[in-house]
Amino acid sequence: MLVLTEPAVSETSAKNSRFLTEATFADSAEMARSIWRRKKTLYDNGGHIQYAFIVGPQGNIMGCSDDGEPSGTAGRPMLEVLKGSGITNIVVTAARWFGGTKLGTGGLVHAFTICAQSVLRNAKTIEFVPVTELILTLPYPLYRQAKRILGNVSFSVLDEDFSGNIRIHGKLKEAEFPMLKTQLTDLLNGEPQLEILNPPENVEVF
Repeated sequence: MLVLTEPAVSETSAKNSRFLTEATFADSAEMARSIWRRKKTLYDNGGHIQYAFIVGPQGNIMGCSDDGEPSGTAGRPMLEVLKGSGITNIVVTAARWFGGTKLGTGGLVHAFTICAQSVLRNAKTIEFVPVTELILTLPYPLYRQAKRILGNVSFSVLDEDFSGNIRIHGKLKEAEFPMLKTQLTDLLNGEPQLEILNPPENVEVF
């Protein structure tokens, strides 16, 4: 999967209707909707902003809205383009200014498909590497050994708490988590106290 490195913008037209399409990073369904709601306040087109989003490590959380356009003519076509792009954690919004000529159902589907394709051509992406954020709790005598184990993977320490048992807050590549858990289990002679802070979301399609 890929992820945006910066926002992208594209302008297209169809039969004198103008479309402003934007691609923005969003790592949750709520963040995508929040961006959409903010876009609705920015433009003088009556607040109608069509959108589609895909989020999650596997790109399996998605949604879209026609927001005033005929059902299935705006959000769904954009979502289909996103599904074929290999990009996750992205929301695409489109603002349309009516040019006086009706596009019809087929014309709208075509126009919004072009909108999404156009903005993705302008998008810069990098490979998306899922991470697991966690808190490890362990007794102080095992601190140095635990740190050596953490140093053998991509673990990045965000915070450490030495009051009582030591709590190490950090993150690492999701693919390395099983190996880390095995090594910590061996160190602690049992199931390590690991609190996962970013459990996978359920699939949400609407």
